[in-house]
Amino acid sequence: MVRFIPFEYFSGAENMAKDESIFNEAVLSNSHEPVFRLYGWKPACVSLGRNQNSDFLDEAFLIKNGIDVVKRLTGGRALLHDKEVTYSFVCPSDYFSGAESVISSYKIISGILVQALKKIGINLSTGSGDVHTKNNYCMLVSTGADLNYNGKKLIGSAQYRAKGYILQHGSILYDYDADVLEKIFKAPVDTSSLTSIKEILPDVSMEEFGKLFQDSVQDVISNI
Repeated sequence: MVRFIPFEYFSGAENMAKDESIFNEAVLSNSHEPVFRLYGWKPACVSLGRNQNSDFLDEAFLIKNGIDVVKRLTGGRALLHDKEVTYSFVCPSDYFSGAESVISSYKIISGILVQALKKIGINLSTGSGDVHTKNNYCMLVSTGADLNYNGKKLIGSAQYRAKGYILQHGSILYDYDADVLEKIFKAPVDTSSLTSIKEILPDVSMEEFGKLFQDSVQDVISNI
């Protein structure tokens, strides 16, 4: 069985604290029950990878627009969390057969997302991992942990492992504003390699997508 925590909005600090708390509780209790959580961000927030500094951010712009900054437990590059649905999944590293390695566990956990989105008409493929960029915005970097729609990145994920447990979380873009991203990261942002739920399903609001995705994920994980 998988414990499912339905979608809810929290601040960036609260979201990262909740993910870390779920992970730590699993380790301390030696839990064999995976936890899947869906959440949003209010206010908007930039999250930094655990080893990433913030000198590339326009702090004045962030302050003026009420955008928070928080550190993630996972690595990787910075993300702007605004119009998106975020997921986190915590489980023992041996919960899935054949998922002991980082790459294999990425594939299996991402498979849950693929199945869930397929139920609402979005067919995804795994990222090739052959695109590199110096941009600090994570969604412009292609890795094998990404999920793409028609060759464009829709979901970016990151993973943390310790003491026999996995925390994987990631962002599903509903929409984005290239001008805002360029101002935050102080660099040009070429969005030709990105897509969003709004582009794929233009008649579906973020709230409607969140509910559809939540129901689909719950259906998929109930059969794990």
